[in-house]
Amino acid sequence: MPDQKPLAPLQTTEFPEEATWYYADGQQRLGPVSSQQIINFIKAKKLTYGSMVWNSTLTEWIALEHSEFKNHLTAVAPPPLTGKQVNNTWIWILAFAPLIGYTLEWFVAGAVAGFKYQGQSYLVEAHAERAMQQNSYWYITIILNLALSFWDERKLKLAGIDTTRFKGWVWLIPVYMYQRAYALKQNLAYFIVWLICFVIILLA
Repeated sequence: MPDQKPLAPLQTTEFPEEATWYYADGQQRLGPVSSQQIINFIKAKKLTYGSMVWNSTLTEWIALEHSEFKNHLTAVAPPPLTGKQVNNTWIWILAFAPLIGYTLEWFVAGAVAGFKYQGQSYLVEAHAERAMQQNSYWYITIILNLALSFWDERKLKLAGIDTTRFKGWVWLIPVYMYQRAYALKQNLAYFIVWLICFVIILLA
C-alpha cells in the first residue's frame, strides 16, 4: 500500500465579527454594531445599566444588564440602586414646594414691608397683602422648584441611576416627576401631591 501523504491543514479565513447588535440612544435606534463595539461603549460609559439592546436572536429589546454583556457592565460599575432603595427625601420636598414657595413669598413680602414701614403694623400687613396679590415675588417659588428638581436629579445620578431618559425635563417639574416615577417603577404619589399643591396656590 503506497504511503499516503498527510493532508495539508485546512486553510481558514478569519472574518471580522459580524455587526449584529443594535442599541438605543434616547429615541434613536442605532447600529448594527459588533459585540466588541458594544463592549467598548460600556467601557466608555456610553452604554450602561438600563440601556436597551437588540439582535436577531431576541424577540424584543432588552436592558443591557439582562444580556450577555452583564459581566462587562459589572466590571465597569456596580448596579444602580433600585426604585425601592432610592432615597426619595428630596422629591417629596419638591412635591410640597409650591406650598413652601408660597409661604416663603409671604415671608419675604412681610419682611420687605416691615423694613419699609417700621412700627406701622397696619401698613406692613397691607403692603405685604398687596405684594402677594400682584405676585411680586413669584420667582421665589419658581427658583425653589427648579433648585429642588436639579438637586434630586443629581442625587439620582450619584446613586447610579441613568437619568438621561428624564434629565431634560427638570425644567418642567410635573413632567420630570412623572418621568422619574415611571423610570424608577414607583407610584405617582409625589407627582399627584405636587399637582394638588400647585392647584391650591392658584386658588389662594
